[in-house]
Amino acid sequence: MPDAVFVEDPVVVVDEVAVIARTGAESRRKEAASLAEALSAFRPLRYLREPATLEGGDVLRIDSTVFVGLSPRTNEAGVSQLAAELEPFGYRVRPVRVRGCLHLKTACCYVGKETILVNRAWVDTAPLGGWKLIDVAEDEPWAANALRIGETVLLPASFPHTEAILRRAGLRVHTLDLSELQKAEGSVTCMSVIFA
Repeated sequence: MPDAVFVEDPVVVVDEVAVIARTGAESRRKEAASLAEALSAFRPLRYLREPATLEGGDVLRIDSTVFVGLSPRTNEAGVSQLAAELEPFGYRVRPVRVRGCLHLKTACCYVGKETILVNRAWVDTAPLGGWKLIDVAEDEPWAANALRIGETVLLPASFPHTEAILRRAGLRVHTLDLSELQKAEGSVTCMSVIFA
């Protein structure tokens, strides 16, 4: 399964459960079985069903708010089914329109300090009201996919102008060479399933 390195897409993990997604790319659906097996030791499992499609790259969690991108890979049934699984645990699921890119987290990511790094050309920012928005550098449209671990923001090294913007905002940034993965629109969140 050549896309299996992008482990984030077949699953959504929150504190209480792991939701096994039904990926929008049919060729990727077999990836979910091995992730479900690995995660079953850590979380109860829930499963999305047809006609839902949803990929983890479209799910951006900030505390109890869960933004879900309506994208080429995630449909309204996917958003509804995810909401049905998460809202009993106190999460508020909010759909966000995505355009011009594959996933929501290609267009925006939470970087801490109540701040979202965003490429406004690729996402409807109206649902993101209430958070501070920092725009990626104009010449680095792919730079919004960043991953916050503790107090550090991981960012591909190929985005020095956006790195400077984040540093000026008082954020600690660590860069990584992800040039090969970026050829497939991959970045730091795509290869991560984060849970405590």
